[in-house]
Amino acid sequence: MNKTIILSILFLFNLFFGFGQGVIPLDTVHLEMNTQSYIFEDFKGHKTIYFKGGTVGLKDISFLNGTIEYDIYLTEDRGFPGVYFRINDGNAEQFYIRPHQSGNPDANQATPVTNGLANWQFYFGPKYSFPHKYTFDKWTHVKIVVNDRRAQIFLDYSETPHLSWQLFHEPEAGGISFSGGLVRGFHIANIKIDQQTPVIQNFEPGTREPIENVIGEWTVSDKFEEKELEATENIGSLISRLKWNKKIYVEEGVAANISRAVELRNDTPGNTVFARLTITSDEDQIKLFDFGYSDRVVAILNGQPIYKGTNRFQSRDYRYLGTIGLFDAIYLDLKKGKNTLLLAVSEDFGGWLVTGRFPNSEGLKIK
Repeated sequence: MNKTIILSILFLFNLFFGFGQGVIPLDTVHLEMNTQSYIFEDFKGHKTIYFKGGTVGLKDISFLNGTIEYDIYLTEDRGFPGVYFRINDGNAEQFYIRPHQSGNPDANQATPVTNGLANWQFYFGPKYSFPHKYTFDKWTHVKIVVNDRRAQIFLDYSETPHLSWQLFHEPEAGGISFSGGLVRGFHIANIKIDQQTPVIQNFEPGTREPIENVIGEWTVSDKFEEKELEATENIGSLISRLKWNKKIYVEEGVAANISRAVELRNDTPGNTVFARLTITSDEDQIKLFDFGYSDRVVAILNGQPIYKGTNRFQSRDYRYLGTIGLFDAIYLDLKKGKNTLLLAVSEDFGGWLVTGRFPNSEGLKIK
């Protein structure tokens, strides 16, 4: 057979085999660059892309079920290298590594992205992360297996999963992109996408303790600018001008996710909504109300501001994450009949959240 024909056949075979196995060439033909900076280079024995900030998306990939694999060269720098998958209209599933928290319970994170907002301040703890001691200045292999509503993480070719978790959105095929570091950036190599539906084994997701007697439903207003709360004499007119046609519901028995109903970053200005409860009391009485929020709150009872608080990232110490919980409480001076409690919740990033309960709800009807 002609030597040229043989070489052509081998070339086509290798090309077909490579794409059949889902190996992604590292070039701008196959990758969409949305980064501060990037460079393609040979590094530590691999062809890589090194990038800072932003994301690197895979062109012409629609991923539903299958396996995502890649190698990342970890350093001790603070960063959040990871991957988004099933990206659709601001919603996605995400897994990322926190190298600077090596060995700690929050050394990594599985979280949904809802209407463009990652919700790690809600989805935290052993159900969504695992302690892991990373080896720095070498390659770490990451493998993510996805089937319907289930996913698993395997690091460094482990035969057993490091984390199994239930995915957050209804299964829908979508895009894949990789996130990088902050100041220094990260090298990523050997990106491989296999879209054959895998068999999930040893699926043992973690559990989470629900909050007893947590409020199950809130009515939510349109969003508005947080600074409008500064003029307390105008709060009444602010409340009356807003629309109140959205509902949010408690998830995992812990909190309600405002970003399910309201998109934080779009063409409409604003970073704040009112979450409303109507409390009917059978008499004049004072009741303790435990609550939580992210990131900031102003509590208003029957039109009067009674509390202001901050629970954002690093607001209480340098390691404080701003995660949701019943960390605050107020005594509500309720009048006989209907009372309106509003929590004006403002958001920066990490999770737009609200939760609450009455430790003693005797004599109350809550809507």
